[in-house]
Order: sequence, then C-alpha cells, then structure tokens
Amino acid sequence: MRKQILLSITLLLSFSLFAQDNKQSFSLQEAIDYALQNNRTAKNAARDIEAAVEQKWETTSTGLPQLNATVDYQNQIKQQFEAIDFDMDGVPDFGARHSMTASANLTQKVFDGSYLVGLQSAKVFLEISKNAKEKTDLEVRKAVIEAYGNVLLAEESVQIFERNISVLQKNLDETTKIFENGLGEEESVEQLQITLSGVQSNLNNTKRLKTIAYQMFNITIGQDINTTPTLTDNLMGLAEYNIVLSLLDAKEDYENTIDYKIAENDKRSKELLLKLEKSKALPTLDAFLNGSYIANRNAFDFADFSNRWIGTATFGASLRIPIFSSLGRSAATQRARINLEKAQDDLLETEQKLLLQIKSAKSNYQFAIEDYNIKKDNLALAERIEQKNQIKFFEGIASSFELSQAQTQLYGAQQDYLQAMVNVINNKAELETILNQIPKN
Repeated sequence: MRKQILLSITLLLSFSLFAQDNKQSFSLQEAIDYALQNNRTAKNAARDIEAAVEQKWETTSTGLPQLNATVDYQNQIKQQFEAIDFDMDGVPDFGARHSMTASANLTQKVFDGSYLVGLQSAKVFLEISKNAKEKTDLEVRKAVIEAYGNVLLAEESVQIFERNISVLQKNLDETTKIFENGLGEEESVEQLQITLSGVQSNLNNTKRLKTIAYQMFNITIGQDINTTPTLTDNLMGLAEYNIVLSLLDAKEDYENTIDYKIAENDKRSKELLLKLEKSKALPTLDAFLNGSYIANRNAFDFADFSNRWIGTATFGASLRIPIFSSLGRSAATQRARINLEKAQDDLLETEQKLLLQIKSAKSNYQFAIEDYNIKKDNLALAERIEQKNQIKFFEGIASSFELSQAQTQLYGAQQDYLQAMVNVINNKAELETILNQIPKN
C-alpha cells in the first residue's frame, strides 16, 4: 500500500514538473534571449563559427612540421634467387624470405605562397562566419518580435470579438423583446443577427489563427511546437515603448550594417583568391628528414632484436619551380580578377541599396507612429459614434441600418488600432535590424 502511495506521488510530481516545463512565460526580451540560444538557425550559425575556428587551425597546421611513420612488411612467397649475406654474419642482406622496414618522415614547408594566402583566407573565412552569425541573430530577433506581436494581436482580437459579441447579443435580446411586444420592426432583429453572425465567424477564425500564431512563436524561439507559453507583455505597452523618435534621426551609417560587412568580406575573399592564383607561379621549397630501419629474415623473428636492423637517415630539400602551364595559370588568374571586379561592383551596389533601405525603413517607421496615433484617435471617435447610435436606436431615433454601420465602423477601427500597434513594433525592429542598432538590455 505504501509503495502504491509513493508511486502515485511520484507520478503526480512528474506530471506537475512536465506541465511547468510546458508552460513557460516570456517577456519580449526574454523570448529574444531564449531564441538566440535555442533557435535552430542561430545554433547552427554558432556551430559554423566553431567549424571556422577549427578550419583556421587546420590550414595553419599544414605549414607546421609534419611527422609520419610507416611500417612495411614483405613475404617473398616465391623467391627469385637465394639469400645473399654480404657481411658474412649469418643474416641475409638481400633475397631473404621476410623483410620489414620501419621509417619516420619529418617534413616542413620552407616557402609556399599558397600557404601564406591560405592563412589569410582562413582568417577571412572566420570573419565571414562571425558576420553570418550576427546576421542570423538580427534576423532571429526580428522574427521573434514579429511572432510575439502576432500572438498578442490574436489574443487582443479574441478578447475584442468576445466583448463585441456580448454587447451584440445583449442588443439582439432587447431588440427581439421590443419586436415581440409589437414596438419594433423585424428588420432591426435581422440586421443585428447578420452583424452578430459575422462577428462570431471572425472570432472562430481568429481563434484558429491564435493557435497557429503560438505554434509559429514556439518554432521561432526554438521550443516544441505544442508548448503553451505565457506572454507577459501587452500589445499597447510594447507599442508605446517602441515609439522612439530619436531613432528617426539616427545616422545613416551603411558601413556599420551587417549587409555591408558581408559584401566587404566577399570582396576581400575575392582579392585573396586572385592573390592565390598569382602565388601559384612562385616556387615552393620543402625540407624533409627521413630515418628508417630495415631488417631481412629467413624466419619471422623481427621481435628478436639480437639480430641486426640496418639503419639509414636522409635529409634533403625539394624546390619546385613552375615554368609553363599552357596558359592555365594565366586563365585562372584572369578569372579570379573578373570575380574580384564583380565583387567590387556588388559592394558599390550594396552601399546604394542600404542607403535606400535605411531611408525607406525610417519612412515606414515614421508612418507607423503617425498611423498609430491616428488610429488611436479614430477608435475613440468610433466608440463614441457607436454609443450615440445605440442610444438613438433604442430611443427610436436611429434605424437598425445606421446602428449596423456604426458598429461595423467601430469593429474596423478596433482592428486597425491593433494592427497599427503591431506595425509600430515591427517597423522599429526592421529599422534597428537594417541599422544594426540593437538596444542594450
């Protein structure tokens, strides 16, 4: 009995912990921080940097001393001639059935132009990987902000639709009673029924979209799609927080943008490729030191070190001088030069595009702020108009059609206001991403 009670308690605790793991809460900044650590694209970008660091050392190591050892064994199953003992010591020097060679070879690059360029390229490749990581983090941050805003938009929309339905249902009930008492028209009831069914349909659709918005948010921050997080920020608070007018006066420093850095590194890599092709026309010099021991036996007794092993050692250098490649090196050099010219033009075009994107992002952000203020005022006006028409309708001064128009105008103003808040948040994130000006936590 006691074991069953303990088992039950353990299961309850497990389910409780599981539920806590699947009900996380996030502010917007916490969601961004979580995504930068757990988003799959961000993690892979971090792995690319680690791989680039390893590749840099891999390239560097090729110019450092290389030591290799080999052991060769041969068994003359069918000998062409008898064993010969030149030293008359009982150990055959040539023609023995068994022979083994143990050697070690030490090599060192002395000069290789390709190696020097390779070292520079490894550094540039590491920088490219870091830029790619920075670009990924910026895009992940922007995606989290958009996903977070979409969830809040869906949540706010559901609440507004439910409030509207509650008001409409109350109006419909009162209008139906008035009609049943012979004091109103059936058209008024029908008009409210049409409006109510439309809002209910929008509510059902928004609930489905809310589920999708949460799933997209989960994917974006890098957690299980079926997790049910709690978002602690609210849409209005975020919108007000993200109205930063000073950002509209930010310096249009395109050289600080990540896209410019990427294009500049691409040009540098093309310069190094041209340098690499040119370096292939230079001579290369390698040095080596080789030592080996050779043993010949009529029986497989190499572990018997009382028998002689003959030792040899060699030191040397190898100089390779390219002379003629049937114009192959020249063609490769010209191809690298053409690619460099393309990269230079791409860099210039990137400058122009970035200046345009910055101006466009500033304009969109400024419009989003202005539109937010307008939509906020419009919502207040629409609410007053709808309230007035509702009073007039029940006093018999306004028609059901006029009330329906006022309600439709109100519902549109509500959605426009919600979308305006989201636009402020998203357009600020877009401008910060382009400028590479991410506010510190």
